[in-house]
Amino acid sequence: METEKGIALIGVPLDENSSYMRGAVAGARAGIEAVWCESANLWTETGHDLSRALQNAGPVDFAGAESPGARMERVARSARAVGESGALPIFVGGDHSITYPLVRGLREAVGEFDILHFDAHPDCYDLFDGNPASHASPFARIMEQGLCGRLVSVGIRTATGHQREQRERLGIEWLEMRHRASWPALSFARPVYVSFDLDVLDPAHAPGVAHHEPGGLTTRQALDIIQAINAPMVGADVVELNPARDRDGVTAMTAAKIIRELAGMMLDGMGLAGVKKAG
Repeated sequence: METEKGIALIGVPLDENSSYMRGAVAGARAGIEAVWCESANLWTETGHDLSRALQNAGPVDFAGAESPGARMERVARSARAVGESGALPIFVGGDHSITYPLVRGLREAVGEFDILHFDAHPDCYDLFDGNPASHASPFARIMEQGLCGRLVSVGIRTATGHQREQRERLGIEWLEMRHRASWPALSFARPVYVSFDLDVLDPAHAPGVAHHEPGGLTTRQALDIIQAINAPMVGADVVELNPARDRDGVTAMTAAKIIRELAGMMLDGMGLAGVKKAG
């Protein structure tokens, strides 16, 4: 994996901590390939030409990392390295378990930040199926270790009693879909890391995920929230794309759209020199 200053798009092909269904391991390649699909262009809605800023830095190298713990440590090391390089990373998974090592590694490189988490699920189980590294548990690990200043989870619509107890114990803020009409405008006092699980979107907009949960956000609603972020972004991940469940590449192209607009907001927040923005 090679990075330089700008925005580094990095694949994290890992799904061994998935429950119910595997397949997100192929999502990293599918999502990144969709970004450069000739059916679209590299301009963002906010007026940035990403052809001058977005670099495909390749996937995390798992060669020689034979155990699950070693692979997760390789993810953390990759995040720390790109943070130290001065590039702004967008990681493409893979399942949601990768967010914990990504946040841990990036926190070591860039300091404190808040997290804006898009998801149908809170992903804050203490354990899921006996696995503390499950894709249903990353935000429990993040909050227990104080790796972010504030965690706001948007789009929640399937939460167990245990997860509701975890929310109170860990101090997590939820914006639940049943309350969407009264959601407050979000404002952040620290830089922001965005973790975007594609199942936050209604399955009508993103069928290519393992866990279909009706009643979610539209793509437009999600983009509106992203484009309203009022603080610099230090990084992001887009996870849980499962090409085996996709239809005609619709979810991959949705992931690419989210990636492009996240990149545009990164450029707005950091003011990278030499990147063209339309008037």
